[in-house]
Amino acid sequence: MEVINSSSSPDDRDELIRIIDSVLTQAKTMGATSAEADIGAGSGLSANVRKGIIDKLEYERDKGLGITVYINGQKGNASSSDFSESALTKSVQAAIRIAQYASRDEYAGLIEPILMATKVPDLDLYHPWPISPKAATDLAIECEQAAFACDKRISNSDGSVVSTYSGINLYGNTNGFIDGWNWSSHTIDCTVIAEDKNGMQRDGWYSKTRDFNDLESINSISKEAVRRTISRLGSRKLSTRQVPVIFEAQVASGLFSAFITAISGGNLYRQASFLLNKKGTQVFADHINIREEPHIKKALGSAPFDNDGVATRPRDIVKNGVLQDYLLSGYSARKLGLQTTGNAGGVHNLVIDSGKNNLDNMIKEMHTGLLITDMIGFGVNQVTGDYSRGASGFWVENGELVYPVEEITVAGNLIEMYKNITSIGNDVDPRGNILTGSVMIDAMTVAGE
Repeated sequence: MEVINSSSSPDDRDELIRIIDSVLTQAKTMGATSAEADIGAGSGLSANVRKGIIDKLEYERDKGLGITVYINGQKGNASSSDFSESALTKSVQAAIRIAQYASRDEYAGLIEPILMATKVPDLDLYHPWPISPKAATDLAIECEQAAFACDKRISNSDGSVVSTYSGINLYGNTNGFIDGWNWSSHTIDCTVIAEDKNGMQRDGWYSKTRDFNDLESINSISKEAVRRTISRLGSRKLSTRQVPVIFEAQVASGLFSAFITAISGGNLYRQASFLLNKKGTQVFADHINIREEPHIKKALGSAPFDNDGVATRPRDIVKNGVLQDYLLSGYSARKLGLQTTGNAGGVHNLVIDSGKNNLDNMIKEMHTGLLITDMIGFGVNQVTGDYSRGASGFWVENGELVYPVEEITVAGNLIEMYKNITSIGNDVDPRGNILTGSVMIDAMTVAGE
């Protein structure tokens, strides 16, 4: 497979830096007070098979430049996937024209030079996978076949996918900053369908890493896909009740995704957050600690600087349940009269401190309640914190899984849910930028039949 490297073209790092420098220079020449530009470029391969037949085989190679100009507080931006000199010049001209007609925004503009990242640490994010289309297809077929061989109740497949992508991110501005980093991401995914006298169920499993050598084995992925699918057979509905609930690690991240949105600058300056003006107050149970750790080697959410070029740094977000800080870009910080936290573009590895218990022990500790393993839809009111989502999982009695359940809704309010978290498991899911184990909440409303 073709991947980006230091000698490839047009994705050569030095050449891309020259392009950014060129458009920034043109922007100043055309009358911009200041300007910034970013480039993303890369290549990837995806092999999707179903029942041993190639369903889709894609090779992707793309690139794009975004240019933003500021003229005394007026902002304009344009983009181009054509890196020819004429196309880039036209993009700069378009951004200038847009800025000239834009309303003045006193908060718009570049970040102060003193806040720019002075060095870019190597976070070990770049591990291109030189896999051929045939090898990727063979691996996907092998994964699917391994799943079929695990259990005769696996009657169908929704596909197995092997994908890889390697790219480069670069950012520069007219304050003299240009830098970036190479990165990669690889995934093996298997989704199957099980059937018995009670009907059919669908589930799966996947592994996603920066380094292809860290991917779970084919046998591990296929066995977990089968286990999760088979366990859903014979699912029942529940009557409406209020019970303790455990969110399995891969769905628990959604609880903290809503938290991230609530403490992000955009929602705060629009006054559209259930955590408005909550800095310095108790928002979680007092045993909960949450940190941002942007420099974890190989982690999917790691980044040396944010979309403004501001250096990222480790810091406490929640300490002993108390909200310590917000997530602010340069723009949102100015709107709020605060300073950027290096979060233009989002959070970089939100780490929720885990407890000592694994999921099995948490289930025993819960004794009776609901284990949620899958969620449907997104029902969170960011203004009030009201939470209501479709779910499926397992009913628990006497600390044991009794039977699978489906077509239920779990509801509550995040303000109370966060304070009623009784424990967090050590089964941390590393496949995203929110690193949490399973989460147990004291009580939630479960609506069913």
